[in-house]
Amino acid sequence: MKLVSIVMAVWLAFGMTAQAQEVVRLGNLKLAHFGAVSYIKEIAPRCGIRVEEKMFAKGLDVMQAMIAGELDVGATASEAAIQGRAGGAPIVVVAGFARGGARLVARRDVNIAGIADLKGKKVGVTRGGIQEVLLMAELARHKLKADPSGRADVQLVYLAYADLNQALMGRHIDAMMQSEPQSSQAINLGFGVEVMKPYGTPIGEPVRTMVMTERFYRERKPVAEKFMRCFVQATRTFIESPALAEQYVRQQMFKGQITVADFRDAVKNSPYSYDITPAHIQVTTDVMAQTGVGRMARPPLARDWVRTDLLAAAKRSLQIQ
Repeated sequence: MKLVSIVMAVWLAFGMTAQAQEVVRLGNLKLAHFGAVSYIKEIAPRCGIRVEEKMFAKGLDVMQAMIAGELDVGATASEAAIQGRAGGAPIVVVAGFARGGARLVARRDVNIAGIADLKGKKVGVTRGGIQEVLLMAELARHKLKADPSGRADVQLVYLAYADLNQALMGRHIDAMMQSEPQSSQAINLGFGVEVMKPYGTPIGEPVRTMVMTERFYRERKPVAEKFMRCFVQATRTFIESPALAEQYVRQQMFKGQITVADFRDAVKNSPYSYDITPAHIQVTTDVMAQTGVGRMARPPLARDWVRTDLLAAAKRSLQIQ
């Protein structure tokens, strides 16, 4: 009987350990406002899970990995999630983790004071990113057309986030619609000047999206709930402890490659947050359809795939408004 009791105790302990070590595969981007998402893996053991993070170059790459079944959760800008869903990706939006994060920056030696001054200029942007959506929407407001050919009002130059600053510094482009912290770096290093933050379109400040695969959301609900509580805890930590957020993003994510000023300016333009609404996703989808970014044959309806129940429950459990 004693031996049976010992075996049962060992079995129960093993079961609890195995349960505590359930793995969540997370896709993320190396951007300042994605820092709280990255921090989830640091506190995951306290949440009863283990998070394996993989970094990607852009949100569409995260979507491809989710379609391939390589990820359970992904952090992306909204446009990548929308394109993914339009393309048949079995995903749901479950939270928003940052606002803003875009800025039009011009070379110091070029006289660009507003969107209208982009006529006849070369403007760098990352293809398919939320920055392209905002750029095209702002150009449309000023009745300007843009394409990569050089025959339109504005010539687009498609580059990765990491390459835009080099192109601006090397005078290969006149301006760029850039993310953070790269836009803050360009300004703080002196080779770029801010023209505007492009939040005057119907989208307003774009909200970055946390997405889950439908399978993870529906079939692994207890683990999804733990992950969501962990996300809310990580985000609250970054909001309430800016010094910790600064240290983590600068040293752990960027290995000292961005300065204190870069980080603070970046987060000022892309504050951490929790919330997302179907209305915001729908407006973003509509603007994408109007501007042609993403070329969606059937733009998805936000009400069909925005699910904030896990977020609401996590915030209630942690007494967050």
